[in-house]
Amino acid sequence: MAVVACGAIARHVADIAARREWPVAVHPLPPLLHNRPERIADAVARAVAGLQPRYAKVAVAYADCGTYGALDDVCGRLGGHRLPGSECYELFAGAARIRALLEAEPGTYVLTDYLATSFHRSVVVELGLDRHPELRDDYFGHYRRVVWLAQHPTARLRTAARQAARVVGLPLEEVVVGDVLLEQALAELLTGRCA
Repeated sequence: MAVVACGAIARHVADIAARREWPVAVHPLPPLLHNRPERIADAVARAVAGLQPRYAKVAVAYADCGTYGALDDVCGRLGGHRLPGSECYELFAGAARIRALLEAEPGTYVLTDYLATSFHRSVVVELGLDRHPELRDDYFGHYRRVVWLAQHPTARLRTAARQAARVVGLPLEEVVVGDVLLEQALAELLTGRCA
């Protein structure tokens, strides 16, 4: 079985598969696709179509990720399934918990382990803040806090999350979530019990 995975969660997917001894080949797509979500569905379609001749089953380890249903259309057309939810934050913290965090403070910027460690490349460079730091408030002026959904909190990741929060000038809150919900969603996806 193959899994076309969002590069931002591919390592977690591979680690879970290895721990559970699932015979899965993980094929990550570039995580920077999240900066252009209108490109995700086409990239997934190309990857799935390319893998289908070699694998009995190809699953998609993406939430909707800003595709507004386009990824569901791809999965339906190619006979596959994807992970549940509107974005990866729900895969780690659950939809109710994300909703509660955002209702408590609508100006919440959310980090995952991946985003904390790749913040400079994924956000600072991609938004041009390395060249134009004066744009920081244009991008982040309406945010009030950074919440790090810590899957595997370590000193290195904590330092990265603090640095990301410092770059945007906001306080950091750490919420330890682990990867239990992602593991459950993957189990359902890989055994065909997902919607």
